Amino acid sequence: MDRAIIRVSGEDPAKFLQGLVSNDTRKLASDGIVYAAMLTPQGKYLADFFLVAEGPDILVDVATPLVDDLFKRLSMYKLRAPVTLAREDMPVSRGTGPAPAGALRDPRHPDLGWRAYGVALPEDGTDWDALRVAHCVSETGIELQPNDTFILEAGFARLNGVDFRKGCYVGQEVTARMHHKTELRKGFATVRLSGQAPVGTTIETDGKPVGTLFTQSGNLAIAYLRFDRAEGAMQAGNATVYPPSVVASG
Repeated sequence: MDRAIIRVSGEDPAKFLQGLVSNDTRKLASDGIVYAAMLTPQGKYLADFFLVAEGPDILVDVATPLVDDLFKRLSMYKLRAPVTLAREDMPVSRGTGPAPAGALRDPRHPDLGWRAYGVALPEDGTDWDALRVAHCVSETGIELQPNDTFILEAGFARLNGVDFRKGCYVGQEVTARMHHKTELRKGFATVRLSGQAPVGTTIETDGKPVGTLFTQSGNLAIAYLRFDRAEGAMQAGNATVYPPSVVASG
């Protein structure tokens, strides 16, 4: 698991982040960990991460390939805010078995187990791709693409990654409009699969594109679909794709 940590410290780091991220940082006081995203002003995904309360500070647990850009963006928004941003060398562990002391539950879904900070623990053999596919949990760099993905199409409401009552944040207007005024016509879903095809293979029906195939595990896969066209057996290269078992709407 390739993760990086940004420490936000100083005067009220939760208030600083509140106007930037998709979830309500006030939940940290009771939950200790929150899943959230940073968006463009146009409402598109830039990065997803966990916010973790550590004393008066907040740790931002983000995929390593995204940390440089996220740090730059946080620094840009910092301006005169009385907070300090620092990269931190801190191990992050996760598992689905008995949780070690101090571990926090993954807020996205109970089956995703726990996360622990400051301690390097061996992997416990969990098949994370199988869990992600079963629960349609999108992954940075695979399903989730910066400047392209809309978080509601990626199921962030279902995964406790967005709060619609918290007030303004970057990209909030577009996200709220998608939630309140439209029915999602496209998004990620778990589909049944016969055969295999590379990630990124176009899914077609009657020669027309329906979506794209992503992470696969056994006879299930995550796919990005146009829901109104996703009917009957579909084709993705040499694989046959069947309609969603669970439609991951926002």
